[in-house]
Amino acid sequence: MGLETDGKKYSVSQVYLALLLFISLLLSVLTTNHAFASNNALSKQPLDKADQKQQEQYVVLISLDGFRHDYIELHNAKHLSAIAKQGVRASSMTPVYPSNTFPNHISLITGLLPKHHGIVNNRFYDKSRPTKEGYAQYKLGYGKMDSTWIKATPLWNLVEYHGMKAATFFWPESDARISGASPSYFYHYSKYADYQQRVDQIIDWLELPDASRPRFIAGYFSLTDTVGHDEGPLSKKTKYAVQEVDALIGQLYERIKALEIQVNLVVVSDHGMTAIDESQTIEVESLAIPESFIIENEGAQIHLYARKNVSDNDIANEIARLNNIAENRYTVLNRKQRSERHMEVGNRTGDILIEMAPPARFKNANSKHVSKGGHGYINTLPDMGATFVAVGPAFKRNVTLPAFSNLEVYPALAKILGIMPVTSIDGKIEVLEHALTL
Repeated sequence: MGLETDGKKYSVSQVYLALLLFISLLLSVLTTNHAFASNNALSKQPLDKADQKQQEQYVVLISLDGFRHDYIELHNAKHLSAIAKQGVRASSMTPVYPSNTFPNHISLITGLLPKHHGIVNNRFYDKSRPTKEGYAQYKLGYGKMDSTWIKATPLWNLVEYHGMKAATFFWPESDARISGASPSYFYHYSKYADYQQRVDQIIDWLELPDASRPRFIAGYFSLTDTVGHDEGPLSKKTKYAVQEVDALIGQLYERIKALEIQVNLVVVSDHGMTAIDESQTIEVESLAIPESFIIENEGAQIHLYARKNVSDNDIANEIARLNNIAENRYTVLNRKQRSERHMEVGNRTGDILIEMAPPARFKNANSKHVSKGGHGYINTLPDMGATFVAVGPAFKRNVTLPAFSNLEVYPALAKILGIMPVTSIDGKIEVLEHALTL
């Protein structure tokens, strides 16, 4: 018995064999497609724990206060020089204005200008906070007692908001409980803390078990700023200070490389340092500023805050008087100049802003000592330029970048950590993005 197709006859056995062959081919195709689909689906699944651990990026951010952009060559910082060749270095990093410690550390860690994060100088008054004597005053580190001075989300809080842990060792204002949050691990500032202890603690944090280990760590070293002020940026003692912190950074990097996690080391400074000529200092008292203004002298500039009931006309008259006696010794900033520096008139920035240029500086009559080195000047001066060196799996190798603003550090570190800012910022990820491997 047979089947007829197109005039051809096939036996039952031939038909049976053909059916077997067809079924075999069909099963083969289905199996292949299933395997492809399974593999494709697996590629979209979360990484297993071992792979995920390999992909997790850690960031250690170290600030070397007052470490000028050219100190690496000027004072033979051989460890930082070697690290830079393995990673990314900026020819200079431009601080925010004024080029002082606290506004710049808060800008580095928030990506915001001082007028937006609130810490407009190391010391300032706030006209929206009246007191019996005048206005409430902020001084270095006051955020620990009243965190409402700070109007921003620092990176350590952003990390914590995303379910990870953060740690800080003396980064300015990192012990403030900002918006009700603090890093999981932090220290209250003490000038007596040993520098080696800071390096050891950073490594101890990185060696914690997975669930306890901070993904972001910020550390602070003040030595180069202290010695730079006392001795000047070109002195032998400043050179020794640079080499001391350089050796600590070299040690930290070697210990980081021995870890089995993906750690990125980012070394920055807040500002540079320039030489001061004591013979060109001006005593604030010599300006005969009337008592209707509260004076905040920051050395490179003076902020004048009009007391209550002082009129706009009174302010204009005082500006005119100060200009008449200036004799090119200082500049009373006009509206355009203040806008260029992002220091527009506001509750915290003073009704009048007087600026010095180096090597001159303001001092109080009772000051017994004038520092040989200083900062706080307009942020575009070459000597105010800060340092940026970064190395690790998230950074390309042997890259030198032109000068950029320190506002760009925050978005780059957030990207490395795989998190997004919760509010708008002034920094731009595009500036450093091409130096990253991510």
